[in-house]
Amino acid sequence: MLLLVFVLVQSKDNTMNSKMRKGLHLAVIGAGSRGRAYSAFALQNPERLVIHAIAEPIKVRRDAFGDRYDIPAERRYATWQDLLEDNCKADAVLIATIDREHVDPAVAFANAGYNILLEKPMAIDSHGCSLIVDAVQRNNILFGVCHVLLYTPHTIAVQEIVGSGRIGEIVSLQRVEPVGFWHFVHSYVRGNWRREDTSSPVLLAKSCHDLDWIISIMGAEVQSISSFGFKNHFRKEFKPEHASDRCVTCQVESNCPYSAARFYTNLFQKGELVWPLDTMIDELSEVALNEALYSGPYGRCVYACDNSVMDNQVVNLAFKGNKTASFSMVAFSDVSDRKTCIFGTRGMLETNGEIIRIYDFLTDSWETMQISCGDATAAEGHSGGDFGLMDAFVSAWETGDWSRIKSNALEARVSHEVVFAAEQARLENTVVHL
Repeated sequence: MLLLVFVLVQSKDNTMNSKMRKGLHLAVIGAGSRGRAYSAFALQNPERLVIHAIAEPIKVRRDAFGDRYDIPAERRYATWQDLLEDNCKADAVLIATIDREHVDPAVAFANAGYNILLEKPMAIDSHGCSLIVDAVQRNNILFGVCHVLLYTPHTIAVQEIVGSGRIGEIVSLQRVEPVGFWHFVHSYVRGNWRREDTSSPVLLAKSCHDLDWIISIMGAEVQSISSFGFKNHFRKEFKPEHASDRCVTCQVESNCPYSAARFYTNLFQKGELVWPLDTMIDELSEVALNEALYSGPYGRCVYACDNSVMDNQVVNLAFKGNKTASFSMVAFSDVSDRKTCIFGTRGMLETNGEIIRIYDFLTDSWETMQISCGDATAAEGHSGGDFGLMDAFVSAWETGDWSRIKSNALEARVSHEVVFAAEQARLENTVVHL
């Protein structure tokens, strides 16, 4: 049985966290896609958030980020260790490094007294999560994991409906994450999260905040887990005849839905110079694009990559109180928001992330609500979740009300343990009991 004790702690006095100056001063570790996305909150809210420093090993990214936020040269660091050693006087740090490089900086900055916002997943295993939780509690700092789905207007509306009792007690929940064919091949076949041994399993990298979302909505303790997942399609044996290892030199590229040449070139020609194009090239030019297609990882044939993560996976959850939930992640879809159905004793709720429909058993009637805050992709801020998270973190710092963070260390650790158990169940073809 996994037993975690939740302790509410209050902020301690910290000389670094002086509110005499204007706004929370944030040091950003990692100027990749997520670091840039969260930091953009400062551009719309300069009186509340100041990007104080950057640590990024890739110089072109470090300079571009520093220029965007007017960071002086002396606060532009090549490594997080340099930033920590220099004691740059930030109030908090945003850690947006790759998955396997979360634990060391999180523990180090917690021990130094910094408040921390940590990109998901918090760690790639249970031991790493424990190290972070221990450091956060020992140093009594404000801490949040970037489970952005908890902060969307859509989630807030669903929580209010469920909490009102309109559909009665939840009996079961079904949730589907249609990742999208091009998103999956960009990130999980060609991209940084394509291999479990260099990043993490796709359930952890992509969907840990979905399981966190399910647990939050269900409001009950997970007791048992099973899971099945497969690398179904993106394998060498499915490579078409006469296909080459690169899309730009491939005879059958025009008939392939996963063509990198067509996908990235179309984005460039349409002027969509944000995610995912900005993760492929640092310099947004035709020369850089062609170089990436001919020699970089994002120009490879999807059937000739070294990917190892699952492209479809299901997780079944049994909760205390005889409640059940299922989650399905699938690559082969359009890019759209999650689809969820919640079944209660007095009604049901179904939603696609923009429209919520509620069916009342007593009146035999449907009610429809429209929730629209942009689409669910990273380019659109995860339907308001990115800035919702940043607003909550900054507000928690401003007010001292740490309950504004819905994904603190202990809560995030619970959902991560569920993910780890699901991966154990998949690998061992068994049911794991917590």
